[in-house]
Amino acid sequence: MVLTRLRLGLLERDLAFRFGVSVSTVSRTFMKWINYMYLRLGSLPIWPSWDDVASSRPQCFRDTYPTTYMIIDCTELRVEVPASLSLQTQCYSQYKSHTTQKCLIAISANGCIIFASDLYTGSISDRAVVLDSGILPLLKSVPTSKSVMADRGFEIQDLLVPYGLLLNIPPFRGKDGTLPEQAVKETQQVARVRIHVERVIGQLKRSFRVLQGVMPVSLFGSVNQTWLVCCMLVNFKGPVINEENQVQCLRILLHICR
Repeated sequence: MVLTRLRLGLLERDLAFRFGVSVSTVSRTFMKWINYMYLRLGSLPIWPSWDDVASSRPQCFRDTYPTTYMIIDCTELRVEVPASLSLQTQCYSQYKSHTTQKCLIAISANGCIIFASDLYTGSISDRAVVLDSGILPLLKSVPTSKSVMADRGFEIQDLLVPYGLLLNIPPFRGKDGTLPEQAVKETQQVARVRIHVERVIGQLKRSFRVLQGVMPVSLFGSVNQTWLVCCMLVNFKGPVINEENQVQCLRILLHICR
């Protein structure tokens, strides 16, 4: 029942009809099992070592950005408009023109999700999410001189300096609003590999329709659990970057989860 709801995004009344139970039974069962899966899957050690990342990264990273440890990005999930006016303001996203909840996701160079934050109100900045998510202390285990790749909105170089890490982001436009030729080439080069985090997010939302539409109020009490469980389950589908590396990446995922 729980997996059906995650996969198809069905409402409680629909599930009650399909399984021949009451709506309250569906609600109780979902809450019980999503919390159990959250605790079990959330305890898996998915944060890889540098050796794991280096041995499974695809050729596109080996050729252009060999020091990349992870790629980070934020995504937003649309939610029903809260009754509280203050919450409406906090959850409203200018980017989506809707009330949303924002979350940080990090993938390794091989395309596996290695970190997923809790959900925050849609108006929060990317930098604030990074600061509050708990990902920074995890960087202590990453060797110095390695790098983190992100979009322009992640102005977090100063946050990485204490860990001896670099930030790879596309160049900013000059004062005249244009990019020099070299900067254009660099932007295209970063985009070719950074797009993989968007592909992973796309795979995640396509795999679990509960994340696609407007999340109903009935899920607000378990939205963080639902998000993390979906992120963990999608890892077992294998990475999206390079099919020839899928077997090797899955072996590494199983190895670090032992």
